[in-house]
Amino acid sequence: MMNLQSQTYAPAQPYGAYPPGPVTVQPGMPGAPPQTAPGLAGAGGWMTIPQGIPNCPPGLEYLTSIDQLLVKQKVELLEAFTGFETANKYTVKNTLGQKVYWAAEDTDCCTRNCCGPARPFDMKILDFYQNEVMHLNRPLRCQSCCFPCCLQTLEVSAPPGNVIGTVEQDWSIFTPQFSLKDTAGNTVLKIEGPCCTFSICGDVEFKVVTTNGDQVGKISKQWSGLAREAFTDADHFGINFPMDLDVRMKATLLGALFLIDYMFFEKSGNNERDRPGMF
Repeated sequence: MMNLQSQTYAPAQPYGAYPPGPVTVQPGMPGAPPQTAPGLAGAGGWMTIPQGIPNCPPGLEYLTSIDQLLVKQKVELLEAFTGFETANKYTVKNTLGQKVYWAAEDTDCCTRNCCGPARPFDMKILDFYQNEVMHLNRPLRCQSCCFPCCLQTLEVSAPPGNVIGTVEQDWSIFTPQFSLKDTAGNTVLKIEGPCCTFSICGDVEFKVVTTNGDQVGKISKQWSGLAREAFTDADHFGINFPMDLDVRMKATLLGALFLIDYMFFEKSGNNERDRPGMF
């Protein structure tokens, strides 16, 4: 049985905020922490955060006990029926269906509708308490396989302002290629995509490999049904990686997933954009 007595706690604050004094609340009151039993999901089906993880950026503790993530984009009815591009929103879950993160694109209306899938963006990755635990930044760059100088990049910070890794597109004509680098600029992992990224009644897989070419994971764009594929760009993704992979590189892989979504599976208005080699 869980102890439902009154408890004293300090509410979670954004990074850098001055901590307030203790506040006493009753279970179930607004602002009360989630009531969880050991080993069970948190309030609202959220994953319980692992405790006592050394040398781990705040908020990335979830990734220490995970080797797979499921990412689902929220269906926007306005976008589906009018083609008016809205900010993307995603739910990130573990394989038990427990929520791990909530992701929200931070762009303006003009950028989304003028630049389409090639748009630059900032994306906030939030935890249960709405703390921004990760920040993704994609600068504006042209997409063309004919010019090696026009390659896509994405920067991953955790917490925001502290860069932990980057995703850099490699020059390739026939297949999508990416390098995942640490803060020192060293390539830790690479991503190899298929020649065709059309999602036709099946999954599209991007292999995650070591610098020696050994596959250690994958990013999969999952087939989500004819109606959803045809009329929305609300995609389903899966990602897996080694359990003992450094959490910073796991977070960078999650950033790579979002970059791949925008580059290859985002629609421009109601019409699906061309596929590579169209980078």
